[in-house]
Amino acid sequence: MSIRVRLALFGAAVVALTLLLFGTLIYALLAHSATTNQDASLRDRAQQAVSQLNATPGLTPRDPIAPADLRSSTEIFVEVFDRQWSLVYSTGVLNGSAPPIEPRLRTAASQVFGGAYDTESGLRLYAVSFNGGFVVAGQSMRVPQSNLSGVVGFLVISAVPTLLAALAASWLVAGRALRPLKQVAAEADEIGRTRDLGRRLPALRSQDEVARLSSSFNRMLGRLQDAFESQRRFVADASHELRTPLTTIQGNAGLLAHGPTIAEPVRRAAADDIAEESARMGRLVDRMLTLARADSGLQLELAPIDLAPLVTEVTRQAAAVHPEPRLEVETAPATIAGDGDSIRQLLWILLDNARRYAKQRVDVRLAVDDGWARLTVADDGPGIDAADRERVFERFFKSDASRAAGGEGAGLGLSIARWITDQHRGRILAGQGAAGGAALYVDLPLLRPS
Repeated sequence: MSIRVRLALFGAAVVALTLLLFGTLIYALLAHSATTNQDASLRDRAQQAVSQLNATPGLTPRDPIAPADLRSSTEIFVEVFDRQWSLVYSTGVLNGSAPPIEPRLRTAASQVFGGAYDTESGLRLYAVSFNGGFVVAGQSMRVPQSNLSGVVGFLVISAVPTLLAALAASWLVAGRALRPLKQVAAEADEIGRTRDLGRRLPALRSQDEVARLSSSFNRMLGRLQDAFESQRRFVADASHELRTPLTTIQGNAGLLAHGPTIAEPVRRAAADDIAEESARMGRLVDRMLTLARADSGLQLELAPIDLAPLVTEVTRQAAAVHPEPRLEVETAPATIAGDGDSIRQLLWILLDNARRYAKQRVDVRLAVDDGWARLTVADDGPGIDAADRERVFERFFKSDASRAAGGEGAGLGLSIARWITDQHRGRILAGQGAAGGAALYVDLPLLRPS
């Protein structure tokens, strides 16, 4: 069932419920009014009879002239009784005799000042005492019921066209309200069919929910387009970065396996190229897998770690592996909530990046300031252009200075460094160091003492 049908039926149901409640209220008010009017008429008729009887001395039983048959008559009838409730006179008969008066009405009429009401055998009765006995005025209950039947008929007859009109109005209003949604659905389906993520839904001038939906959908398309473009660039750059070492490995392997007899230095150089390019491709694949796990929603498990010994250990290992350039290290006590292996990977990435472009020295400094541990890795190399200091964290990005310097990196390290920093609820920035080269600043929140 479509939304338009459901809205139309809902609108008609609301109107039907309103009519039902309104009709019930009207019926209850009219029923009470009809009963009140009938009781007032019976009381007035009885009072008239009492006035006439009080002016007439004595009660003489006599037969009525042309009594009304109460099975079909709706006229008010009057009965007169003496003090012992013996019938004196009646203007109506029921099944050939005067309507009987039940004991409860007799008792009430004797005890209640101003008379009493009761309903017996389909008759509404009012009994009141006077000097010589009792007067009972009555009328068939069909009178108020017939009046109410007319009201019910009117309500039912008027409700049918009202419901039809409500259904039609709800159908039209729902169609008008849902028309923008149909346009949005058609545009979205067309975008999905053509895969044109650069296309956008038309901007609506209204400020309703449909306009907000269109804006949200356009923002989502923008994010999808950015993600798609980023993925496409990632695949293209990855293919390019993998093609170079694969070509080198294939060429040298073919030379060694199928080529002519070559000199030992040439053979050794070819083997070294294969080993070096294999290691390079292994690092590239490993970093791509790290980024793939990050994209899949991998969350690091954090635990308290002392950052200063870890920085000292990693820099010592880096200095042993690469004696040049010279490493200058300065640390301060700092405890953070972190993942030790990931922090080591972060440090190696920063040190490798600095070593690649440094001329003579790399400065590593760990300081504490206002609830943050700041790790700074700076070099005395060419530095990073101000326009590229944010883009260096993009995947496969290489600045012009990096390309000119012949940097062998694939441009994935700093992307992984940013992900690790984000996982530790920190921030990483690129800037200029004191020696004029590049500086990378990593701020990590200190662990608050419990």
